[in-house]
Amino acid sequence: MALSQHDLLRLLESLRSSDGLELVRGVAERMLQELIEAEATARIGAEWNEHTDTRTGFRNGHRDKTLSTQAGDLELGIPKLRSGSFFPVLLERRRWIDQALYAVIMEAYVHGVSTRSVDDLVKALGADTGISKSEVSRICQDLDGQLTAFRGRPLGHVRFPYVYLDATYCKARVEHQIVSRAVVIATGITEDGGREVLGVMVGDSETELFWTEFLRHLRERGLTGVRLVIGDHHLGLVKAIRKVMLGAAYQRCRVHFLRNVFSVISKDAGEMVAATIRTVFAQPTADAVRTQLDTVADMFGVQFPKVKEMLLEAKDDLTAFAAFPERHWKKIQSTNPLERINREVKRRTDVVQVFPNDDALLRLVTAVLFELHDEWIAFPRRYLPEGSMDQLYPGLPGHISALPGTTDARSN
Repeated sequence: MALSQHDLLRLLESLRSSDGLELVRGVAERMLQELIEAEATARIGAEWNEHTDTRTGFRNGHRDKTLSTQAGDLELGIPKLRSGSFFPVLLERRRWIDQALYAVIMEAYVHGVSTRSVDDLVKALGADTGISKSEVSRICQDLDGQLTAFRGRPLGHVRFPYVYLDATYCKARVEHQIVSRAVVIATGITEDGGREVLGVMVGDSETELFWTEFLRHLRERGLTGVRLVIGDHHLGLVKAIRKVMLGAAYQRCRVHFLRNVFSVISKDAGEMVAATIRTVFAQPTADAVRTQLDTVADMFGVQFPKVKEMLLEAKDDLTAFAAFPERHWKKIQSTNPLERINREVKRRTDVVQVFPNDDALLRLVTAVLFELHDEWIAFPRRYLPEGSMDQLYPGLPGHISALPGTTDARSN
């Protein structure tokens, strides 16, 4: 689409006051903005304040977007629509991940911990002639400021009734040894049914101290309204939840529980045992869920005594979901909503294989989460059905009553 005479005059005027690199930056910023506006016009079928028969929507202001280029940071405005969402196809939505991956690979390269595959990537990135430690430091510093701000951003703008916790494992060097490091990720469902990334931390996921530190960090940033925490049965996690997340129940992920069951039975019996246990989660009422668990445990009593013991021991944690709206049950019985995130994290971290330190690992994972979070915000989609969330907060807007099996909610 050609620029109008008015647009060209505006572009010319902006260039008259520019010089050198600023001239290039100004041209790039103006041209990209005009292309974005043209794409938005084509999308809704009308210019600003234009009345046409082909109009399919209306603009609703802009949201700021910074695009980093070799000419400098370009400050752009992404048009917002009254209904639906819009993001220009010409902007690269994986910018943060790509920059972080580049920084991590360079850091690994200069510290001599790269593998052959990383060496090949270094050459593919055009850095086969070498890169100095000072240059790597500059790249990392540019990224870390914004990624650190994302990890520490306030969370008090909305209540999060459901919080998901899960860990994935990556290799990193700690005190000159290659060890497995846990990357713990927290996501949450907002009180209006949306999704947000809440936090990430690297450490030892089996200790109560680690989980307590992570959960307190979320609370200190303003996390409130939590009614249920869904996670695997990591050592120390449940104790940390009871200590920090007052008023919240704990739902043990049923998928991880089944994996634990498989470790104490023969492979041939796995399918039958799993199918039987799944009937617990298919019941129509809360009472039926708990009754069915007891029934299934009794069925396994003779042939699989260890499974019976595991079921009865985990009964309260496996059936915590039943105290919440039935329309939410399928989404809060497991940490499956985090699976896509973990897959994306592993896809990116597998490229590096061994990280030079925890900071490099945290940098790349944060960049992945930053992009996913931005995607959820830019293209909002209700994760839980409309009209069901208000059941979580009965009474006054600021009141959170305790649910069965939870502690006093007044501190939450």
